[in-house]
Amino acid sequence: MILLASPGQGAQTPGFLQPWLEIPGVADRLAWWSAVTGLDLARYGTTADAEEIRDTAVAQPLLVAAALAAYEVLYADGSRPDAAAGHSVGELAAAAIAGVLSPEAALVLVRERGRAMAEAAAVTETGMTAVLGGDEGEVLAAIERHGLTPANVNGAGQIVAAGTAEQLAAFAAEPPAKARLRSLSVAGAFHTAHMAPAVDTLRRLAPGVPVADPAVTLLQNRDGAAVTSGKDFVGRLVEQVSAPVRWDSCMETMHGLGVTAIIELPPAGTLAGIARRELKGVDLIALKKPDDLDKARELIKAHAS
Repeated sequence: MILLASPGQGAQTPGFLQPWLEIPGVADRLAWWSAVTGLDLARYGTTADAEEIRDTAVAQPLLVAAALAAYEVLYADGSRPDAAAGHSVGELAAAAIAGVLSPEAALVLVRERGRAMAEAAAVTETGMTAVLGGDEGEVLAAIERHGLTPANVNGAGQIVAAGTAEQLAAFAAEPPAKARLRSLSVAGAFHTAHMAPAVDTLRRLAPGVPVADPAVTLLQNRDGAAVTSGKDFVGRLVEQVSAPVRWDSCMETMHGLGVTAIIELPPAGTLAGIARRELKGVDLIALKKPDDLDKARELIKAHAS
């Protein structure tokens, strides 16, 4: 059983889309999706610097467009994987891969999601810090003690704390025992109460979004469960903006489903790295560049149900 995984914000790096534009048809798709999002996606994915693509309103559409472009190349015959899952904003790409949303609907939603989250983040100076290692109970207790939220519980000894700049500074001055802290390149405290205004914006849009039930197994971030209703999945997408991402639960579900291979779509690496530590025996490919396509296609042939 093969699953496609779509990464979340912070995975983007300057120039990561450059080699994909050399594939026939990709530039055309990005030109169309640029019209949908109102952003020059090709420029942001090739020549824009790190600070430009750190902007939430840019990063989120760019990530979803990149994942969908690579998916369309990988599954050019129109077939689908056995399952799909996305981390945070990657859930919108997963929804399109599973057939819940059209690519255009996913990009309209992510355009509005990115704008609304950027506006919410501008109200107060907030951020996110990855906590690597340490005892999970002690890490969670320290996060709570400083008034922070465990915004991402990623497994493999990685929890992301989110909150105000002052709270994060105090946390950094008194880190949990045996844990390393790494500030993330994001522009706000995503998946916390700070994002409540963005949830309100998306709640107004969601009822009019055309949806279908998923054509493949589709996992969601709230508790990792597979969702069978497209309408329910979109509702969860909206509420997830201010709720923690439980990627650890998603991986538990992958194990229970019998997933034997995972391909992480670009900009790949983060989710494959976590899975390598958590899902022993599962074949993994981080689809970073077109050079990785042949290996990914061989994996699909070997593992597809």
